Amino acid sequence: MNTLANRINPPIHSAIAPSVADAAALVGRILLAFLFLKSGWGKIGGFEQTAAMMASKGIPMAQAALVITILVELGAGIMLVVGYKARWAALAIAAWLVPVTIMFHAFWAVPADQVMNQQNNFFKNVAIFGGMLMVFAFGPGGYSVDKR
Repeated sequence: MNTLANRINPPIHSAIAPSVADAAALVGRILLAFLFLKSGWGKIGGFEQTAAMMASKGIPMAQAALVITILVELGAGIMLVVGYKARWAALAIAAWLVPVTIMFHAFWAVPADQVMNQQNNFFKNVAIFGGMLMVFAFGPGGYSVDKR
């Protein structure tokens, strides 16, 4: 696209070598996915404890919700790493993060000694949400099954 805005401020993909952009996208996808792969795997090992914690937060059908959570974290996490349907995997994680962040990191509704920790987790999730939107918007890069 040869617009005035692009001539004044060229898109990032034209400002750096494609192999560098593709490598950065791969590393970014792996780093974003690692959190969800580790978390999903940990929930399998601590299934009963996690389901009980979810139930204590008022999540209906906590065991079924936990199975869905594990599937999102592991399934979409793997899809991000390999770059298969990565845009949709990132969008799924972004959508899943909205209720999870509000329900589990409501820093405005916790005792004072927990506010800082929950606020950090809340805004960490907001940043991850932004990263997922970047993958959705710009794709997984060339080093992926999708090849963009």
